[in-house]
Amino acid sequence: MSEQDVKTTALPSGERVPVLGQGTWFMGEDGRQAQKEADALRLGIDLGMTLIDTAEMYGSGGAEEVVGDAISGRRDRVFLVSKVLPSNASHSGTLRACERSLKRLKCETIDLYLLHWRSGYGLEETVAAFEQLVEAGKIRYWGVSNFDTNDMEELGSVPGGNAVAVNQVLYNLTRRGIEFDLLPWCRPRNIPIMAYSPIEQGRMLDHPALHRVAKECGTTTAVVALAFLLRNDGVIAIPKSSTPQHIRDNRSALDLRLSAEHLAILEDAFPGPRRKRRLDML
Repeated sequence: MSEQDVKTTALPSGERVPVLGQGTWFMGEDGRQAQKEADALRLGIDLGMTLIDTAEMYGSGGAEEVVGDAISGRRDRVFLVSKVLPSNASHSGTLRACERSLKRLKCETIDLYLLHWRSGYGLEETVAAFEQLVEAGKIRYWGVSNFDTNDMEELGSVPGGNAVAVNQVLYNLTRRGIEFDLLPWCRPRNIPIMAYSPIEQGRMLDHPALHRVAKECGTTTAVVALAFLLRNDGVIAIPKSSTPQHIRDNRSALDLRLSAEHLAILEDAFPGPRRKRRLDML
């Protein structure tokens, strides 16, 4: 397995990024686990999962510190994503939050900086800060997280708002609401969807349909769940794992091609939306 084997998708700029990355939610919360977590991220990088997603919220900055250790000496191989908390998303607050994140990550530039969810501050204020950070070379691109279709439309009406690069949302087999309107809205605009909690933090993995497909494919239920998402164009999945075997399993999802029969089994067990649903969040 090499980085060259990893499927990519294009950002609006045309730059291509891996469709399978690594999440860090719940990392950095226990210093005794930090080395193990950093080692897992490094293994993922070696297997081509070079997109790493983190946030100032995770472990109150602890996850960013773990990522900083993991990417030391290999920053040029990583596409780094972090997020500003809504409570910090004023113009000046965004600038300060980014500086703090850069310090914890031990780097000079964040590749993609997201607004974690809608804040009490106007989008104009946050977008202006993002644009200033791009101009200063502190970030390369900016995006949003937990934005529904109406939020994306509102963002597009803000000066500079059309520069949004990604929308990160909750998306997995049990949370398919975005397929009705948000995913179709983003696709023609070449805005990738980044799927967080793509296996619902493990809660779905005992489902009989997943077990059946996994058994017939000779793999795990988590791999099947990831492969289901990764069959979609313009979707990036960011599963979190600190276990070497799970990291390798996640990587194998890129090589699993689900048959029409297997897809039908999953569609029957986890039906897609037939109407607009409120955006799910965790």
